[in-house]
Formats: sequence, structure tokens, C-alpha cells
Amino acid sequence: MSLAKISEQAPQKVSQKDYFSISFVLARVLNTGIIMSIEKNEKELKGLESTLSKLSGKKYVTLYNSFTAAIHGALWGQDIVYGSQATLAHSAAPQERKFAQWLGIELIEGLDQAYTVIDIDWQNLKDIDTLLKQHSQDKAIVVNFTGLSFGPVATLLTNEEPLYKKSERLKIFGAFDLRTMWTQTEQEFEIQPGVQFNYRLSPLVGACVKLSLLRRDKQDED
Repeated sequence: MSLAKISEQAPQKVSQKDYFSISFVLARVLNTGIIMSIEKNEKELKGLESTLSKLSGKKYVTLYNSFTAAIHGALWGQDIVYGSQATLAHSAAPQERKFAQWLGIELIEGLDQAYTVIDIDWQNLKDIDTLLKQHSQDKAIVVNFTGLSFGPVATLLTNEEPLYKKSERLKIFGAFDLRTMWTQTEQEFEIQPGVQFNYRLSPLVGACVKLSLLRRDKQDED
């Protein structure tokens, strides 16, 4: 994404100093030559995961390249699959409901929601700490950062290890995880191989989201 394109998409509150920071991050990531999240020495996504874990207090973080991918991970991680039932919030967007129905999941009324959604944009970015604390007891939190305009990006936050392992595996294209994809020998037998998707987030987008989170309290200073 060009600096000019970022300037068009970002809000008026973001200063030229922010544009410079974003261009610096983009240049840094491109100069490393690591533009795929499958690389072992990729650091931007690990940094974003660490930042989100500290902000939310959740132990496990899974990054995705779209909002619906994170929803898929939240459902799959809880064994909510084709033919299952799920409870969504009354405020759930049509996109969420259509996607769940496309997966063959029946939507029902109830209080035990499958996941919580937090949409983040430039207007409420500075309030993300408060928003996350309000849902600190929720089992699965989907945070949608697409509103920051760096590209489709969302994350799934949880403290439950089985949910995390299944949701993390879902985003790796193929039947095995990155450690075992070459040997085709399963190490986590509690996770049954299944159809997986190319849900992996680009380090370029991840780096820009991480920078935005780190600078969230400085927007009003410029």
C-alpha cells in the first residue's frame, strides 16, 4: 500500500508524523525480505500477538487476514461446525449471520454467545484497553481491525488452550501445522486434521496495526 493511499484512507486526526512512521514500518518490513507469515524468523506478527496479549490479558492470540476468518476460528475452535448450533449477539452484523449459515451452522437465541466482537477504527482505537476490559471474562473475543484501513485483519483472543490450538491450526493451509507439515507426522493428536484455509495475516499489515496500537495514546498530541 502506498503512502498516498494510506493518506486517503486514514482520518484527519492522523498527522504527517504518523504517515512517516507508517512508511518507515513498511520500508523496514520490505527490506527484511520477509513478506510471508510462514517464515520462521518473521517478527512483526509475533510482536502484534504479544501486544494484544498484554492489552487484553488473554494468554492466546490468533491473527487472521479477515474478519470472517476470525469468526471461523472462534467457531471451529469450539467445535461449532456444520450441523451445530451457535448463539450470536442480537447486534451481530448480517455478514456474521450469513457466514455462519454458509458454514451450515444454525443460529439460535440465547445468552451464551459463541464469541464477542469488538470493531476497532481510528475513532475508538484509543479506547481499546477499556473495550477489552469490559469483555475480559468472555471465552472468545474477536477484534476486527479492518476499520484502520490497512487491509482486512482481525484477531481471536482467548485463555482456553484447546480453542486456541484448533483456531490456530485452521489458518494454516494444509492438514498439519508448521512444525510437522514437512514430516506429515502429527504431534497434537487431540486435533483432528481437517480442511484448512489460507487465513494467515501479512506481516506488512500486522506491522501497521502494531504501530497503531503502540501510538494510540498519541493521536491527540499532534
